[in-house]
Amino acid sequence: MSSPKAAVQLGRAQPAGEAVTAANQTAQQPSSPAMRRLKIDDFEIGRPLGKGKFGNVYLARLKESHFIVALKVLFKSQIEKEGLEHQLRREIEIQAHLQHPNILRLYNYFHDARRVYLILEFAPRGELYKELQKSEKLDEQRTATIIEELADALTYCHEKKVIHRDIKPENLLLGFRGEVKIADFGWSVHTPSLRRKTMCGTLDYLPPEMIEGRTYDEKVDLWCIGVLCYELLVGYPPFESTSHSETYRRILKVDVRFPLSMPLGARDLISKLLRYQPLERLPLAQILKHPWVQVHSRRVLPPCAQMAS
Repeated sequence: MSSPKAAVQLGRAQPAGEAVTAANQTAQQPSSPAMRRLKIDDFEIGRPLGKGKFGNVYLARLKESHFIVALKVLFKSQIEKEGLEHQLRREIEIQAHLQHPNILRLYNYFHDARRVYLILEFAPRGELYKELQKSEKLDEQRTATIIEELADALTYCHEKKVIHRDIKPENLLLGFRGEVKIADFGWSVHTPSLRRKTMCGTLDYLPPEMIEGRTYDEKVDLWCIGVLCYELLVGYPPFESTSHSETYRRILKVDVRFPLSMPLGARDLISKLLRYQPLERLPLAQILKHPWVQVHSRRVLPPCAQMAS
């Protein structure tokens, strides 16, 4: 794990019978861990969900209410050594204020002399990356569903002036019904103008404007959706090459090579997202209305989201 954000990526839990059922049943209870000041003794700690450089993630249960969570435990000394205090504070600040069925909830956090504890929503089906590795590639229905969920979640983020900047399979977890949960906000940023110049993210997913050091805005997330859609359907990202320099070159030329197996509707969507000029990329509202997404998506909102909408 290369940063504190990676701890969330490690929530690789598989369905756990009674624990999953309990998590699903208690998720709507009013005694959420967001309601009061907590300490580590308030939790029963279960199996590890992931381990890394800055700490670990555990399945945990709030003793008094049986509320199932993922408890992310970070070591202060490691965060300070890497100079990542500001990034961690920003991640907490952003994620704590986002409430959407396709965004992993950060309920609360607390700390002691040595550690910082993040109380996160438990995503019982683990990482999308693991599902992709196991299946090699996904079918049209699964991919279109994920793209619709993601586009809706990012619409919400952009309305809140939050750019994610690092959408990729490793940063997407899967909920009780297999729904996508954006789980990593380590590279996200809240900016009223939605314009930035920092280069970040993952090489295969970097848009041209980031590589060239141009000022960019929320449309970097549109590029990432296009890359993700391609990777889910094909099994590898569109600009993957034998060297970093070749990957950069292909991104800047938007050198996308579609296999014959690529469905025409998906190809049309990806082609409208992977555009060198950010203003030419298909807006999120149009992704949701795209014929290929409309035909193939099987998105099901959880009951709480249905009531809210």
